Amino acid sequence: MQGTVDGFSHGLITPVAAFVMACLGGALGLRCTTRALLVGRRRAAWLALGSAAIGSGIWTMHFIAMSGFSVAETPVNYDLPTTFASLAVAVVMVGIGTFLVGYWNATGAALFTGGTLTGLGIASMHYLGMAGMRFNGELRYDTVTVALSVLIGVVAATTALWAASQVRGLLWSVGASLVMGLAVTGMHYTGMAAASVHLHGDVAAVPPGDAAETLLGPMLAGPLAFLLLAGVVVMFDPQMVMSHPAPKLDPEDPYAPMPRSAPAARPGRHPAARGARRGAPAGTRHEERSAARHG
Repeated sequence: MQGTVDGFSHGLITPVAAFVMACLGGALGLRCTTRALLVGRRRAAWLALGSAAIGSGIWTMHFIAMSGFSVAETPVNYDLPTTFASLAVAVVMVGIGTFLVGYWNATGAALFTGGTLTGLGIASMHYLGMAGMRFNGELRYDTVTVALSVLIGVVAATTALWAASQVRGLLWSVGASLVMGLAVTGMHYTGMAAASVHLHGDVAAVPPGDAAETLLGPMLAGPLAFLLLAGVVVMFDPQMVMSHPAPKLDPEDPYAPMPRSAPAARPGRHPAARGARRGAPAGTRHEERSAARHG
């Protein structure tokens, strides 16, 4: 028996709130990643804070959006261990991706690998969270739509990590977070469109687990408090409020940006000597060339 699925049972409240949370987590996470790329000191701490902010924001977006998911013929509950496991997967996978970009820069293979792992982490969080649903039936997925949702997640993550590495000020990060929030929310609803519900047994029976309405407050309290704390840390960091912060060099950090070196002199010539000759009178230069020619 085919179930009647409604992903917007609360109207536009859930998608709008989910989008806002995805943007908030993305903005904080990308700013922390930008901060980590600017300086060598405490880079790992900033990257960890950034990955936790992005993972928490995306997971909060997912659960808010899932609270609007319903099946007309049967109640839908959630398994707590599986739901919290999806949060851990999101934070860990996003962390791996951001650390790759943070220590090997957002170019070439590092950007591709980091973006792919982050995108796969977002998709894994989504489908693991879907697996945490409990109802009298089963979920089936359309393979093509699932692949499209994963591709959206990977492209969104890669673009966001690249944007974080550009270090072009606050407005640049805000714009990148808006794009990331839109893409991640779109990925979520694309994945939901790939799912169909097939009912069996006594559809009216109450399934195991807890209802989304009873879990919404307690489950969101922790991630929201963390995002608030992360926002305070970013807000009061002086270097993050500058439009074009200058990188600080740390001699103990092997990954610190290298200063630009002066152009190398030709072999056998010293720059100071060349400059001295350039300012010497013509007669003096002629005598030097004659002395060098005759030994």
